[in-house]
Amino acid sequence: MLENPKRYTITAALPYTNGPIHIGHLAGVYVPSDIYARYLRLQGKDVAFICGSDEHGVAISMKAKKEGITPQQVIDKYDGIIRKSFEDFGISFDNYSRTSAEIHHKTASEFFRKLYDNGDFIEETTEQLYDAKADQFLADRFVTGTCPKCDNPEAYGDQCEKCGSTLNATDLINPKSTITGETPILKSTKHWFLPLNRYESFLKEWVLEGHKNDWKPNVYGQVKSWVDGGLEPRAVTRDLDWGIDVPVEGAEGKKLYVWFDAPIGYISSTKEWAAREGKDWEPYWKDADTKLVHFIGKDNIVFHCIIFPAMLKAEGSYILPDNVPANEFLNLEGNKLSTSKNWAVWLHEYLQDFPEKQDALRYALTANAPETKDNDFTWKDFQARNNNELAAIFGNFINRVVVLTNKYYNGIVPVPNEFSEVDEQTLAELKAYPAVISSSIERYRFREALGELMNVARLGNKYLADEEPWKMVKENPARVQTQMYVALQIASALAVLSEPFLPFTAKKLSNILKIDALGWNDVTTKTDLLPAGHQIGQAEILFAQIEDAEIQKQLDKLEATKTANKVENAKAEPQKDIITFEDFAKVDLRIGTIIEAEKMPKANKLLVLKVDTGIDVRTIVSGIAEHFTPEEVIGKRVTVLVNLAPRALRGVESEGMLLLTNNAEGKLVFVNPDAEGVINGAMIS
Repeated sequence: MLENPKRYTITAALPYTNGPIHIGHLAGVYVPSDIYARYLRLQGKDVAFICGSDEHGVAISMKAKKEGITPQQVIDKYDGIIRKSFEDFGISFDNYSRTSAEIHHKTASEFFRKLYDNGDFIEETTEQLYDAKADQFLADRFVTGTCPKCDNPEAYGDQCEKCGSTLNATDLINPKSTITGETPILKSTKHWFLPLNRYESFLKEWVLEGHKNDWKPNVYGQVKSWVDGGLEPRAVTRDLDWGIDVPVEGAEGKKLYVWFDAPIGYISSTKEWAAREGKDWEPYWKDADTKLVHFIGKDNIVFHCIIFPAMLKAEGSYILPDNVPANEFLNLEGNKLSTSKNWAVWLHEYLQDFPEKQDALRYALTANAPETKDNDFTWKDFQARNNNELAAIFGNFINRVVVLTNKYYNGIVPVPNEFSEVDEQTLAELKAYPAVISSSIERYRFREALGELMNVARLGNKYLADEEPWKMVKENPARVQTQMYVALQIASALAVLSEPFLPFTAKKLSNILKIDALGWNDVTTKTDLLPAGHQIGQAEILFAQIEDAEIQKQLDKLEATKTANKVENAKAEPQKDIITFEDFAKVDLRIGTIIEAEKMPKANKLLVLKVDTGIDVRTIVSGIAEHFTPEEVIGKRVTVLVNLAPRALRGVESEGMLLLTNNAEGKLVFVNPDAEGVINGAMIS
């Protein structure tokens, strides 16, 4: 670990511009990185917090093909949505760029060219998967097949999202083209490879020995597994029509592999920022006194801890990351977040339903952050954390302090009198909290740090509850002056210490208390954060209660998504064997009406029905009791197979069969093509 760095370069994973941002992105990467950057700024550190849209690669091409638009239209649309989401949630990037920008194309091309000129690449003609029908080579994401490591039948050509393994498209078993559905063939093509095997000893020394004690176990373990398994050359070019041209002769029609060009986006974004601010960009990437930290999700560990460092090492003039605190994944209501299945909470939609509640979501995601294992976001937990923690602990304390100060002193901070032992102990404990919270943040334990912040609010609540100034104000007003002074110092500390975690709340609280320009260390070093005689404002609600109806609306939305996915993914059963017209002519189908219905005794699935078939009234026993009550079916018009041989069921002779099918949710419905959820190809039985 770098002690006392002169400056910090903080990068957050570049989001793909093939869709909006959801809570998994926020929890895994952007809230933790923003907490870290805001905390460092409050300490007066020199910080460059860098990000940008990742606008190349197959994901963009796939989205464009699916929507029938150009890749440029795709990236322009989602870059705008993503930028606004980050702004709305207070993600305080110093620069947010785009990999389609000219400065990035130039930076990535120059980086490639330097490695090429130094002889760091291997040029090879290899066999790659080719879709003959589409007449094109298939980039990784245009191929799906069975993962050779976990047998997942829907693995992509670059990664299995089930087991997390990084793959090559040619590794897949039974590969299929996602463009045409055809089985691809192997065809020769020339590419350039970065020989990762040359960097094994460097990676062992730098990561496995150098960062054994300070990198997160999940990151260290994944790197160790890769290095121990033996590294192989990895292609840094692709046969694509969208991306950065490979800047060498004989590379026509080829682009830089997105995982070569994307991390260089951190460098080009820093250049863009430095040019705008009149700074020199190089110290932020090339000075040994700079601390470089990459914030990513666990699916990007290999690229940020093996491939990009190997690229930087090959180039020779760049520093390496001091840490890569990758998080695990966040699930939603027990299921994996999925952009393609719309199983997500999209940030732009969240603010439509919960306006001005950015901090409630930031809080819930940090309190439940997937720092060491996959965690689950539930709407009930979100509601409980807002109501029982933010509102009941933090908001309650601030409200009491501000209301009582206005009630007793017209909003003027009172002059304290002699401090009791409790007062001195409380103020001493308050002064210790910045160091406690700092320790957690600097070890990338943001969930732990947030818990300590809430302990500051708990300290304030306990102090007021124990001291009870509202009971003492008439008999000992001098003592109450001291009590309220102490409580106001705690409130002021919360305005500072909450800023990295709850920036909108911190700003609102600072406005209420009418304070500004306080730094992190002032909470420890200043004797009075709010001096006597200072005028504060009126109380405002910091955290409104979230009602059950609001949460139910979100649960209903997810349930509708689940149903829609079932309908979309429902597949018709294969056609049965061919029959002749004579076979079909034997079947006698009639329209009937159910006139009586009752449950079969001691049988959970059976209803005993009386059905008027138009030719008679007959008894039919049907296995529909788990889907319908007797009352629901009386009066129903139904299709009846009347010439089915009678059959005794639990002593009752059944003379026919009702025709039903299943909807997308698996519920039985009487045969009716217009019934909700009945798909084309639904089998009648």
